Order: sequence, then C-alpha cells, then structure tokens
Amino acid sequence: MPPERVQLSREMLAAAIGDSWPANDVSAAAELLAGSEGQFPSGIRSLPSDLVSAVQRERLLAGMLRACAQLGYRELTVQDVLERAGVSRPTFYEHFENKEDCFLAAFDAAAGRLRDRIEAAAGAGERWRDRLRMAVEELLRFVDAEPDAARTLIVEARASCPAALDRRDELLDHFAACIDTQVRAELDTEATISPIAAAGVVGGVESLLYDRINREDTADLPALIPSLMYFAVLPFEGHEAASAELAAAS
Repeated sequence: MPPERVQLSREMLAAAIGDSWPANDVSAAAELLAGSEGQFPSGIRSLPSDLVSAVQRERLLAGMLRACAQLGYRELTVQDVLERAGVSRPTFYEHFENKEDCFLAAFDAAAGRLRDRIEAAAGAGERWRDRLRMAVEELLRFVDAEPDAARTLIVEARASCPAALDRRDELLDHFAACIDTQVRAELDTEATISPIAAAGVVGGVESLLYDRINREDTADLPALIPSLMYFAVLPFEGHEAASAELAAAS
C-alpha cells in the first residue's frame, strides 16, 4: 500500500508561502489538494503557475519531513518523498538538486517555524524566567503539533549530513544566546554567570527531547516542565530560586 500523502491546509499554505498571492487563490489551491488526495489534478490551469510551483515546493518539504520521520534520513530516497508529496520527479528536480538539498530546505523551514513560535510565545513574559517557561511550553507544543518536523530537527539532523549538523548547531546556539542575553540583562551578574551555562541548558533540553522522540514517548511531555525549569534556573540563580520555580511550575 502506498504511503499516505501529506495534506496542507489553507492556513499552512498561507503561513508557508506568505502573502504574495490573493487569499482566494491560496484557498482554492488548498481545496484542490483536499479534493484530490493531496495532489493537484493533472493539467491544472485555474491557478497562477507561480503559485502552483510554490505550493509544490511546500508539499515536497512536507513530504521530506514525513519521510524522515517514518523512514529516517539515511534510508529514505527521493521516491519516498515523491510518494508522500504527490509530486512528480521532474517537479522535484525543478526545486532541488538532490535528496540532501531538499532535506536542508525542509530543515530550514521547520527551524524557522520553531524560532518564530518560541520568540512569539516568550515575548509576553516580564521576567527572564517567565519568558523561559513560555518558551519551553511552546517548544513542547511544537513537538506535539508538528511531530514530523520535531523529529527531523532533533533526531534525524544528527544522522543526516555535515551541513545539517551545522544548521542544528546554529539553531541550538541561537536559543542559547537568547537565554544568555536575557539572563545577563536582568540579573546584572555577568561575572558570576558561566559563558557556557546557557548552552548547557539548551543542550540538556535537546538531549532529553531526543531521547523521548527517539523512543516515541512524547505523550506526557508537559509533565517535564517543572523539572526542566529547575534545571534551567539552577546554574543562573542557584538552588533556592530553582526550587521555587519547581514548586511554582508544579
């Protein structure tokens, strides 16, 4: 039995391809996909060709994420992506040079969504600890809402290619830099904060998620928030503050 094709809703398409096309055209594209099992009807002429091309690219990215989650990067082939995206091989090579090129584009798109979601959620907090808690909560929501993307970013990137490893490191460094900057600005204790503390916090959270996702044990991730907050606060404000955060989060 062929694998189930990915489905892209109007909201997903609008978020992915931006506002370069009228909303009615984006809605029409989503309806066409939904009505034909995730694949544009052959010979489609009712939509602008550049919109169709942009949608096809997004379907290929979603197909890559799905194939990665189901098969693993090392095992998947371009054909596996095509089957899940419902896109022809010539169309694939119009957008990407090869499997790695498509994977890197899918990684970048997923990482961008994750950064945007976390930054939007954390922006509402007053203290650095509030912002961090909101960021952790949003991270766990992302894992639940986009399991294919989460597995690609956290698990499959480690086993893919050197370029993906570099991107993964950049993503982790980005979050570590955000934490470090906010802690130093609020606590004003630069001399007592280790320059690698934030990297240790981010690395620890990422390692825990790697283990949970790899074991397909993600049903109770929100239950980890109190312990994660204790772990994150401890190197910056000590045991007493971390324990208070643990109690408050509980």
